[in-house]
Amino acid sequence: MSVAKKLLVGATALVAIAPGLTACSGDEDALVIYNAQHEELIEAVAKAFEEKTDINVELRNGKDLELANQLVQEGSASPADVFLTENSPGMTLVAEDGLFKPLPQKILDQIPAGFRPADGSWTGFAARSTVFVYNTEQLTEAELPASIMDLADPEWQGRISFSPTGADFQAIVSAVLATEGEEATQEWLAGLKANGTVLDGNNVVLQQVDDGEIEGGIIYHYYWYRDQEENGENSDDSQLHYFGNQDPGAFVSVSGAGILKGGKHDADAEKFMEFLVSPEGQQVIADSYALEYTLNPEVDLGRDVKPLSELQPPTVDIATLNSPQVVELMQEAGFL
Repeated sequence: MSVAKKLLVGATALVAIAPGLTACSGDEDALVIYNAQHEELIEAVAKAFEEKTDINVELRNGKDLELANQLVQEGSASPADVFLTENSPGMTLVAEDGLFKPLPQKILDQIPAGFRPADGSWTGFAARSTVFVYNTEQLTEAELPASIMDLADPEWQGRISFSPTGADFQAIVSAVLATEGEEATQEWLAGLKANGTVLDGNNVVLQQVDDGEIEGGIIYHYYWYRDQEENGENSDDSQLHYFGNQDPGAFVSVSGAGILKGGKHDADAEKFMEFLVSPEGQQVIADSYALEYTLNPEVDLGRDVKPLSELQPPTVDIATLNSPQVVELMQEAGFL
């Protein structure tokens, strides 16, 4: 095991214990899904799948790297049939240990190649865009950063916020690492450390920006759009800035799904995966509270969210997004 992976395992092992998971079924014959995506979203998908197929689903919910590390530790003894993540680096950790069963082509063909690894070991099924949320009374469009890398410049000292401890931000750092390299990522993290206010959660970042306590922050798009659909209480005095132009700040993070080799319900797992990426399953995602992008081209999220086709994200091989190295870099920067 590499030093970086040891660091990752050590950082998460204490919270990766099975009692920390929750389940929605006690049926021994149920399809067991280790789920790190949002519980409410996957519960809606699981319910629709159960109604369509009469296959019972047991969700064991946790966080991306907690569950990824648990799968690595459990190996072939894991009770899980399917693994779902909120962000793709957790999928890479499991794939590197050879724990995924290659997906049938009929599943892979539902999702564009850019949202799944070339080896077909897993696939994306939903996505979210990195954005800069800013207070419209404190910043004009002309004053917005051209690149997410600019936020490390001294001019942004005391003016930005972010939530670095969760998988969301770590996935963004993994994109900076993939596109800009290790040295630039170290410098960027050091700049953010000097300039930024660390907050606990993206909703807190959104709220404080909207309240004018800080000028701007790094989040994913759906936090702002969800608040807009609910009542706008924490978003009416802010707007989203999409970096575009293949900037690392335009990174689109992919939620991944894969079938585990050691699972006891291969046929049911395959049916679930087929449903998840099918137009029917993707429509469940589009209709949900989540406001995350669907990835099957036949289903459009809509709902006045900036279209996925207009985001201009950087070209990133999602199979190379590196959680262990990101954790190590963030530890060195003092964020973890």
